[in-house]
Amino acid sequence: MTRRLPTIHGITEHDAGPYRLERLELEFANGERRNYERLHGRGHGAVIVVPMIDAETVLLVREYAAGMHRYELGLVKGRIDAGETAVQAADRELKEEAGYGAHSLTLLRDLTLAPTYMSHTAQLVIARDLYPERLPGDEPEELEVIPWKLAALHELILREDFSEGRSIAALFIAREWLGMQA
Repeated sequence: MTRRLPTIHGITEHDAGPYRLERLELEFANGERRNYERLHGRGHGAVIVVPMIDAETVLLVREYAAGMHRYELGLVKGRIDAGETAVQAADRELKEEAGYGAHSLTLLRDLTLAPTYMSHTAQLVIARDLYPERLPGDEPEELEVIPWKLAALHELILREDFSEGRSIAALFIAREWLGMQA
């Protein structure tokens, strides 16, 4: 069933650090009125990169996750800078976080984080044909790079230190896509 989007009768904005908080006054097709809040990211979007060191092995990074106050395994990810494409940002982030560049970068799709209240998306990029190259990044410490076999994805998703939904979804999408390429 196709539904008409709610009518926005008003938007109130508030600064929320790296985000803009908006309060929406909405009216739905059935006449119901509600107030919703959403976060808009500032900037040009983000990338999440699946770096394949070989046909079966992805490179993960372990970095401090302030939201959970622990070290977390995940994929290379970061903001898209002004003037960059998602593919250029993916290559730069890969060099900064994992110490590799990629001769082959394929943009697959957008992933949302929490679409019911955030406008944030990350563009999923598969990086292949890697070569060593490091760029200075903005991380406060060097990230640990950990190779992981895609065949052992079932073990990875059960680890307590691998919990980010975007990384989990990206690896399943990448594994399916790479299987179709073989």
